[in-house]
Amino acid sequence: MSFKTRPIWFIPAVALTLGLLAAAVMAGAGLLRGPAPADAGAPRPAPVRSSGEAQVGGPFTLVNHRGETVTEADFAGRPMLIYFGFTYCPDVCPASLQVMGAALEQLTPEQRAQFQPILISVDPERDTPDMLAQYVTAPAFPENLTGLTGTLDQVRNAARAYRVYFARVEDDGVSSDYTVDHSSIIYLMDREGRFVEVFPHGSSPASIAARLQAFLETSGA
Repeated sequence: MSFKTRPIWFIPAVALTLGLLAAAVMAGAGLLRGPAPADAGAPRPAPVRSSGEAQVGGPFTLVNHRGETVTEADFAGRPMLIYFGFTYCPDVCPASLQVMGAALEQLTPEQRAQFQPILISVDPERDTPDMLAQYVTAPAFPENLTGLTGTLDQVRNAARAYRVYFARVEDDGVSSDYTVDHSSIIYLMDREGRFVEVFPHGSSPASIAARLQAFLETSGA
């Protein structure tokens, strides 16, 4: 059975060798340090400052799962929970999105409605808007999850802005069968699109929910 005929959240793939590694860590005052570049041929991004405002996030232009071109301005006014992953990811991505959904479920409906969960694909070759439209509606994923894709350059630009690593890994040299190694991190951005903090792979729904509630309290929501 080929990749394309299997349920997209249970597709076997080469084991992620870097996906389980956090591409950024919280240190000192809770700021993010940048991991490897978004692709092997791209220049290494400038280091993130260890004090002051974290240089994470920024402008992007992508296409949502409805086929509409969107930018960061379309999400202004709502805190964003952003995860970079892909629909053919066999385990790490669906598990992370399930954790995000479980964390949001621990909030009150009013609190939950304030957040915009987002999946940005690191596999734009296969993750078309139609593919993302099927994927983001999985019952265990966050309600109102928005899937974003685009050209490879658009995805690379977004990944660089968020200090996300991703790289295509071929399966025994067969071009049709490949996986994508990538950072596995949930980003919390505020209502103006500014970086707040990250939740690395392995964070519990309860710990994320507690931090989201604290964020809403301190941000005056």
